[in-house]
Amino acid sequence: MSDAAQKDAYAMILDAIDGGVYRPGARLVESELAERFGVSRTPIREALQRLETQSLLTRDGRSLIVASLDHAQMAELYTVRQELEGLAARLAAQHAASEEIAVLRDMVEQDRGLLDDPQALARANKRFHHQIHLASHNRYLVQQLDLVYRSMALMARTSLAAAGRGEDALAEHATIVEAIAARDGDRAAEALKAHLSKAFQVRLREEAAAGA
Repeated sequence: MSDAAQKDAYAMILDAIDGGVYRPGARLVESELAERFGVSRTPIREALQRLETQSLLTRDGRSLIVASLDHAQMAELYTVRQELEGLAARLAAQHAASEEIAVLRDMVEQDRGLLDDPQALARANKRFHHQIHLASHNRYLVQQLDLVYRSMALMARTSLAAAGRGEDALAEHATIVEAIAARDGDRAAEALKAHLSKAFQVRLREEAAAGA
């Protein structure tokens, strides 16, 4: 089996989880996945094993299901995100090319047209954050953030779906970009950490409401 086939199967399943096709608790069946994605069962089996090793899938008897994050795991994930993404923003303020900053500004403006579509805005949000990661010009930091974002796929609902959160998030994005453009690493890091803190607060409120 080629490395490309294994990688494609893994990426397709991960994208389906990230896109909400398979939500936490959903059972993943090897034969159904092979038919859905049009690949043989061998790369699907290997992709499932890899996802289980990464704790994105878990066992329920003999079945594999999409894992879910409990309250403690979600809090731990946001703590790591704040520190790593704060560092990415700080480094971006030091190293980002003017073209990269221009792209970030364009993203903020273009994303205003997605305010009525939380799912599309969530995808755009990931692109925006990933662009900051790349602008840090630190490959090791980008690799670690990629791992963090894999776990983010286990969150069943985007915080951007909360009333008013989309507009607030884009305003926060604009603040981050301007701090990077001003080459103010401290301000960029704090702005990004504050942005993630507010997103976490939204999730906590939703979790509390769901449990009420």
